Amino acid sequence: MTKNTVGLSEKIEITGQNSKKKVNAKVDTGATIGSIDVKLASELKLGPVINIKKVKQAHGNSNRAIIEAEITFAGQTFTSQFTLADRSHMKFPVLLGQNQLKSVLIDPEKSL
Repeated sequence: MTKNTVGLSEKIEITGQNSKKKVNAKVDTGATIGSIDVKLASELKLGPVINIKKVKQAHGNSNRAIIEAEITFAGQTFTSQFTLADRSHMKFPVLLGQNQLKSVLIDPEKSL
């Protein structure tokens, strides 16, 4: 199987209950699971919450809700789990973690 190459940031499409939205996402191989901004998830009506996960951060640990969302990137469409987080102060509303990156190669020199 040939794997598509992605950069450290990628344009992705998230499908919600009644709409789709294209956003820029940060690729983070150190994150076990991806994360979506809580306001974006609300706007797209993503959910329901399927689990709670303890997340380790530089600032300490926290519990985050987990949802499933359908995303399209690197030529593939699939459903994956994401934690909900307040990413309003961050450059990217979505972070792609290891669970979304299994079928791609990452080239740090490639950009949006």
